[in-house]
Amino acid sequence: MSENHTPAASAPPGEELNRLIFRKLIPLLIAAYIIAFIDRTNIGLAKHHLEADLGISAAAYGLGAGLFFLAYSLCEVPSNLIMYRVGARLWITRIMVTWGLLSAAMAFVEGPTSFYILRVLLGAAEAGLFPGVMLYLTYWFGREQRARANGSFLVAVCLANILGAPIGGALLGLDGLFGWHGWQWMFVLEGIPAVILAVVVFKYLPNGPLDAKWLDPKQARDLTARLAKEQQEGAAASGTHSFAGVFKDKQILLVIAVYFTHQIAVYSLTYFLPSIIGEWGEMSDLTIGLLTALPWVAAAIGTLVLPRYATDGRRSRKILFGGMTSMVVGFTIGAVSSPALALVGFCIAAATFFVVQSILFAVPASRLAGAALAGGLALVNTLGILGGFVGPFAMGLIETATDNPSAGLWFVIALVAVGAAVSLNLKIQDPQMNGNKKESQVKA
Repeated sequence: MSENHTPAASAPPGEELNRLIFRKLIPLLIAAYIIAFIDRTNIGLAKHHLEADLGISAAAYGLGAGLFFLAYSLCEVPSNLIMYRVGARLWITRIMVTWGLLSAAMAFVEGPTSFYILRVLLGAAEAGLFPGVMLYLTYWFGREQRARANGSFLVAVCLANILGAPIGGALLGLDGLFGWHGWQWMFVLEGIPAVILAVVVFKYLPNGPLDAKWLDPKQARDLTARLAKEQQEGAAASGTHSFAGVFKDKQILLVIAVYFTHQIAVYSLTYFLPSIIGEWGEMSDLTIGLLTALPWVAAAIGTLVLPRYATDGRRSRKILFGGMTSMVVGFTIGAVSSPALALVGFCIAAATFFVVQSILFAVPASRLAGAALAGGLALVNTLGILGGFVGPFAMGLIETATDNPSAGLWFVIALVAVGAAVSLNLKIQDPQMNGNKKESQVKA
């Protein structure tokens, strides 16, 4: 175990220290994830062009979109365990370089087979980034601040969709330049920034508080000690002390179940909203991109405002259930309404996407420590993000069968409703718990 995780007793850091950490780390992590998410999801804008230029059907597109997540999920746990041992700086740099190059290589897709292969490779390359950052944030923030820190990081997904859709739409307008299709330009020009930013990450991202030159050495030691002590107390209270024990922890399994349905909703909207909007009338790629961005503006607002209130178990559980329920309501409005009202419905659903996610990933961090935490966070993402395969794949099959991109929304609604019901059984520990305190379920 590295010195970053050495326990000792100390007082909790003040708000001033939290603000310093936010300022030094969160913007860089947000920038990295913005690029990652744009590179992961830009095929949503290319869907119709890939069909027209390469003959990739809606079902084949849905399969290719989902294959990313199968490869991603298989590599999550190994990736996070490697990061735990070699450090965040080196490993996140490696992830960014490989995914950037492979995302750019999507420009050379020639048909369904090469499309599938590159999506699998891209998933394997990016695996570990999200759970790696979730693990990394536990080195810096305690339970009371963790949902807020997770939510601040997840603003990147919102910004990626706000910026990525219009930028991607504009890049598609380069069609014909030097003999390339617009979607080829989009993949290349959106992949290269990941490689460039990787250099910045390697230079400026510390592995933990003890490596941060901008922290006073005593501050760094006290912060590291306090968080290690908090993790040990959480693991003692939950009774889960090893990675093998994670598979027997019912609360972690419930988190995975809720997260699975959540990811079905997020990626179904991510990959199929441009197609749904495109069915509303004759529009340019740029217009579709701008309208696609609106739900992600709502998501950004929700992510910035709500997670800061998840400061104890009771509040967290209420916000979690409310978020899942609002997703059901929003998707239902989107499925049955006129275009303008449907877009409002998608905004309602998206507003709580990452509020829910920030709370879900705070739960394992309150129950696990050390390598069990590294593996547990990755396991939650590994199994939960399979919803990112199931959602787009089911949406693609249903669209192919019905010739209606919106038809698959009812599948999403049903699964998210199940996830909302399951979330009521989650027990969320309070930040003030200690090693001798048994966790208790607080009714919402």
